[in-house]
Amino acid sequence: MSGSPAPPQMTNDPRAYFAAERTLLAWVRTGIAVMALGFVVERFGLFVSIMSVQIGQATGPMHTSASNLIGILLVASGVAVIVFAGVQHARFVRTLPDSDLPAGYGIGRALAFAMTFAVLGGALALYLALG
Repeated sequence: MSGSPAPPQMTNDPRAYFAAERTLLAWVRTGIAVMALGFVVERFGLFVSIMSVQIGQATGPMHTSASNLIGILLVASGVAVIVFAGVQHARFVRTLPDSDLPAGYGIGRALAFAMTFAVLGGALALYLALG
């Protein structure tokens, strides 16, 4: 007899959740790297101006201000990457069935980790912009 289809079997497979968490952490790592690059670029302008004063050459403020602006934008971009990754992770995990979520795991810890770095990056961008 060809009646109604069999109900879907519930499996306890947390691999999708763990893959999503690895993806979130990879994006956080990428955001931190972009923020670090921004910090280096911003501080490179200071280094160039100090070196030019020591060797007796005057550089225009264009070099320093461009370096500062690019560095701050890179730090802000790193923060945006982390925030976007956290939002995407939360959206995806909410689509997973409860049977695929590992016992004792919640998205709170992973998102707290990501958002901590986003807040620290925002503080760094603010420090660089004001300093």
